[in-house]
Formats: sequence, structure tokens, C-alpha cells
Amino acid sequence: MTESTHNGLLYFTTKKVGKAIWDYKMLKEGDRVLIAVSGGKDSLALLRIMKERTKFVPINYQIAACYIDMGFPWVNTGVLKSFFEKESIPYIITPSPALWHPEEPFSCFWCSWNRRKTLFNIAHDEKFTKIAFAHHMDDIIETMLLNLFFQGEISTMQPYQEMFNGELAIIRPLAYVEEKELTRLATQLGLPFVSSQCPNSRTSKRRLMKGLVEELKKHNRNVKKNIYRSLKRIRPEYLLPHIE
Repeated sequence: MTESTHNGLLYFTTKKVGKAIWDYKMLKEGDRVLIAVSGGKDSLALLRIMKERTKFVPINYQIAACYIDMGFPWVNTGVLKSFFEKESIPYIITPSPALWHPEEPFSCFWCSWNRRKTLFNIAHDEKFTKIAFAHHMDDIIETMLLNLFFQGEISTMQPYQEMFNGELAIIRPLAYVEEKELTRLATQLGLPFVSSQCPNSRTSKRRLMKGLVEELKKHNRNVKKNIYRSLKRIRPEYLLPHIE
């Protein structure tokens, strides 16, 4: 793969990220952005893209990487540290107050809650104004389907969400990027990502939704974009009225 192809892939994905940032007004002058890194392809690709954007966007903002060490043996913190330093990106690597033990029951809620609590505390203490998560278009679609089928509601994760009375905001700059695009980018840029070996990864309801979407794509290749678009094209007059 040539350097020009690498640059073309990075440019294409960065352009999508820029549009999402613009559409949802994710960043402003002087923002300090804490990028949540898991060690996977999505978060490392986001980190690389956000660094790339600092070279040409018309506003000044700072980025820093943050890895919350949950005790997962498949993530090498030394490799992450070397990558951050090679890219000249400030970073924070800190253990979670609650670490994972293989012999204990494991839940996605436990993992997410502990990671986010630690990220929020770091953002508050270090005066970050935004936390960037690497959730992409597939994540947003799958969350919508999960909530529809298992919670009985129409909702999903938002590209921009203010927290704590506006003191902090969560942003998802990859909202317009599909997972397959991130896989290709991370691989061709040689990012040192690892595949998750989470014990729930093969049995989770999210994986079930991913399979459902792939099956639907056999009948309509635009199904992902249609589901995503539907979340912005709500027609209240054709919804059931709320009854107490």
C-alpha cells in the first residue's frame, strides 16, 4: 500500500469526521478534548484522525489520549504508551478503581460504568471540556435496534451530548463513519490495535443486532444509512400518542 493511498484513506475518513463535527457543533475554540482509548481499532483510528485535524482546522483545540486500565490481559499498555509518544500525543494511563478478574461474573454495564466514571473524574480534575468516544455509525444503529427490541423505546446514543449542566460534553466524531471503514484505515495505517477478547463479545445482544443488520443488507444495501437517517426524520403525526 502506497503512502498516497494511506493519505487518501485518512483524508476520506477525516472529511466524514469533519462533517459530523460541523453538523453537530462538537468543537469550539479552546476546547480540551479527552479521547477515550480502548486499544481497539476504532479508538486508535479516532485518535489519529483528531490529531490530523489539528493541522488544518480553523480553530485551536487540544487533544489527549486516555486509557482506563480495566485489567484486561489482551491490552498491552506498553504498546499504547509507545504509540502515544511516537505520535506526540499527551496521554493518561490509569487503572480503574474496579479491575476485572476472570473468575468473577462480567457484565457490559459494569465495564462501561466504571470506565465512564473514571473518565468523568479525570475530565473534571484536568479541566477537559469534551470527552470523545469512538462510537461509529454501526454502534449508533445497533443501539437504536437494541433499545427498540429490548427496551420498547426509540432512542440511541447522540453524536453530541452535554453533561453536568454543560460543564462537559460527550462527542462522537465517528458518527458518519462505518465500522468497515475504520477497520480498513486502522489496518492500512499500521495502528497497533488489538481485537477485543471480551468474554461477552460473542454472545452479546449487540452482536445479534450486528448480524440482523448484515442479513437485512442482503435485501437492501442502504439499510444502515436508512436506519441512521430515520433517527433524524421522525414524523410525530404517525406515532402512537403517549397514554399515562
